[in-house]
Amino acid sequence: MHTTLDLREHGGADAYLRDCASRNVLDLLSSKWVCLVAGALSGGPMRFGELRRRLDGITQKMLTRTLRDLERAGLVDRRVFPTTPPQVEYSLTPLGRNLGVLMGAIREWAEEHMDEITEARERYDTRAAEPVRALGTP
Repeated sequence: MHTTLDLREHGGADAYLRDCASRNVLDLLSSKWVCLVAGALSGGPMRFGELRRRLDGITQKMLTRTLRDLERAGLVDRRVFPTTPPQVEYSLTPLGRNLGVLMGAIREWAEEHMDEITEARERYDTRAAEPVRALGTP
């Protein structure tokens, strides 16, 4: 029987354990907006309005919250220019650029396989809508 080594004893993390701090990181990364913001910023710095136009469907409130969460996590840098009105530019930090590569791969995978996922969902929904029959009945 295979048992998993608790890596925390050796200074590591184990996200499968309830109290592991890496779950907080996974929680942040599981947001579609984090994925899309990281992808959008991987092309270079952008202003808030540019990001909002690029991320069709995101609200101002959600973009603000996502950017703050990413900045707090050290993934995004916020730079304010002393103009009237002030201009704010967002860019990925080195750690954020690393994340951008990962999120870009996930986005590409989603785009590549969206038809297969849609078809699988339709097949499942069709089966789930059929009445339940006892074994051996036509």
